[in-house]
Amino acid sequence: MNGFFKLVSTFQTQAEPAYCGLTTLVVVLNALSVDPGRRWKGPWRWFDESMLDCCEPLENVKKNGITFSKVSCLAQCAGASVQAFRANESSLDLFRSFVETCASSEDHHLVVSYDRQILKQTGTGHFSPVGGYHRHKDMALILDVARFKYPPHWVPLSLLWEALNSVDEATGKSRGFMMITKRAKPTCFLFTLSCKDQRWRAMCKYLLEEVPHLLKSRGFTTVEEVVYTVFGSLPADVASFVKWIVEVKPAVNGPIEKVDRDETERLLYKSKVLQQLRQTRAFVLITKWMEQNSVNSPEDESLQTAILQACCQGAAAFRGSNCYSNVKCFKKDVKESNVTSNGARGEAVVMSSRVLVDGCEQVIDALVPKRPLSGNVGRGSVLQQDGIDQVTLEEDAFHPTTRDLLAVLLLALPPSTWEQIPDLRIHAEISRIVSRKELPHELQLEVEHLFEQAFFVSRSCTEEALTEEALIETKN
Repeated sequence: MNGFFKLVSTFQTQAEPAYCGLTTLVVVLNALSVDPGRRWKGPWRWFDESMLDCCEPLENVKKNGITFSKVSCLAQCAGASVQAFRANESSLDLFRSFVETCASSEDHHLVVSYDRQILKQTGTGHFSPVGGYHRHKDMALILDVARFKYPPHWVPLSLLWEALNSVDEATGKSRGFMMITKRAKPTCFLFTLSCKDQRWRAMCKYLLEEVPHLLKSRGFTTVEEVVYTVFGSLPADVASFVKWIVEVKPAVNGPIEKVDRDETERLLYKSKVLQQLRQTRAFVLITKWMEQNSVNSPEDESLQTAILQACCQGAAAFRGSNCYSNVKCFKKDVKESNVTSNGARGEAVVMSSRVLVDGCEQVIDALVPKRPLSGNVGRGSVLQQDGIDQVTLEEDAFHPTTRDLLAVLLLALPPSTWEQIPDLRIHAEISRIVSRKELPHELQLEVEHLFEQAFFVSRSCTEEALTEEALIETKN
């Protein structure tokens, strides 16, 4: 019962009938003290269901619930580490070992996805955390988040396993269990994958399924040709799939005079990651390819546009609105404040936007690392120094642009992507460019985070494709 006390201190009732997956995650993430990276209410950083919308729009979850793969993806996006197992790919003995491990730990928690009907309960698919294990009776304690229906209850482990080892009719796949833990080193992230844009499935299918076949079928003489093959025919703008994270908060009264220590450290961390990324060969290669092929960045990727969008999204979240389209941003201005961190002074810019949400005006502040020299940022060119290509930025480009998103995506693609390249020399060169072993520590964490996200996203992508095929066959 070691894990019980952490879980019960954050235990809550799901806010909507179909929110069992989201509420289960909220309970576990808060029990693990995972930092959501933003305030909930007042000064408190605390997970709420409204924050868990990176993999599926909340309106969809409210209507249809959420799948096993999307829950594991959400946990990963929220900053936790996840080990997920489908029951048909596991065993009762393995499940029992995870139950016992998590029940006897305060920093490992188990989430189960099961069919209520097998437990002779009302309803069908459901998510809940496991709060304890009785070894002698071989029973697990279910902390049912639908507390309006059932209190916490003990279930024979063999019966619970039977409920897990059932097929979710919505996906045609087996249910299962997942162990969620806190990352060894808490950190904030600059980049994340997003499944909110409806084009994400096309991007996912293209990058993870079609690209390896394209690389296998073509002969290459340069790595630039490989990059052109991968990114030259993207089915959507890369910014619809890879996002950079802006920290926003409701504005305080009067001009901002300081940014707190945690905010400062996150700003400096993100600035450092961006600087490290731009020193990689991947970034140089992307810049060179964009120049040689006259690939232009979108006109609307200016800092002001990005900040305006982030403030609108933040305003909707702070107001508890799930409909971003109903948020209107009608004014923006810039305020500056100095940053102090561990005795060192630096510069930060607080960009504010006035936002209209449900008829109420709100001012949202967005924090960025330092001041740009002009409105257009991210422009650069490739020069050679001592025979080595280097990127020189024409301006103080301090926020991510298209070339940064492409570069980090290139680094995060699975190593198997390049295995089918016929030319061994080109294969070896591109493998060196995208190798994570020599990356600086902060950038390595960032790339590994995206890689893990891509793994869960690909599973979700495959799952949804199979669901659509099953629906088509049913209609036919």
